[in-house]
Amino acid sequence: MSEELKKEMEQEVKEEASMPEETMEDYAAELEASYQTLNKRNIEAAEDESGEMEKWNNFVQMKEDHTVVKVKIVEAVKGGVVGYLDDVRAFIPGSHVSTEYVENLEDFKGKTLEAVIITADPENKKLVLSARQVEKDKKEAARKERMAQFKAGDIVEGTVDSIKDYGAFIKLADGVDGLLHVSQISTQRIKHPGVVLKEGQTVKVKILSVGDGRISLSMKALAAAKEEEEAHEHYDYKETASVTTGLGELLKGLKLN
Repeated sequence: MSEELKKEMEQEVKEEASMPEETMEDYAAELEASYQTLNKRNIEAAEDESGEMEKWNNFVQMKEDHTVVKVKIVEAVKGGVVGYLDDVRAFIPGSHVSTEYVENLEDFKGKTLEAVIITADPENKKLVLSARQVEKDKKEAARKERMAQFKAGDIVEGTVDSIKDYGAFIKLADGVDGLLHVSQISTQRIKHPGVVLKEGQTVKVKILSVGDGRISLSMKALAAAKEEEEAHEHYDYKETASVTTGLGELLKGLKLN
């Protein structure tokens, strides 16, 4: 046997001797881990056969797609209401029942709500919905539709909804407000919008711009145009006499001897 081969064999013996000896506890731990893995697989297989896994996979996809579902409320519980989606218990927190303040959750029992899934947790069998989000999305879509009616350059009427230091918000339609900046209220410089405006007052304004969900308004532009028109009318005149060089007109009134 060569010296090199002897050295390799000695090294292998040393490595084996240095390895810790396996005990029955080590075997027990490995067996337990194997049993847990097998048990989990058996549970998943059983759920898959019953269609539960497919349901939860659908819920996860519906959450990603922001799919609107209908759920009938069967009971009110602490902190929210409960319904069933595809025979799976679904919870709607009180803060997600509506965009409006809800005084009594019991009032929703028996009602069918449109909602979206905000939590789909297959492992913990946790399904949480939100009806508030659907309401909010519908209101925003309706607001955008109403905003599309208004174009830059239009002259419209609105109601002073609120007054701030920097200007006033004018209600043009349900859910549609425009900002009338303090610098656009009058041709004269004013310190505060309240000097000219009051809440509930009806005003005529010109739309300066529409974009990014905002509408900018001006009363000043209308006032300036009116002042210019009045000034033009003041200096306008109509010719009330006629000028002629006819011989008859020149001789008219002359006394002949």
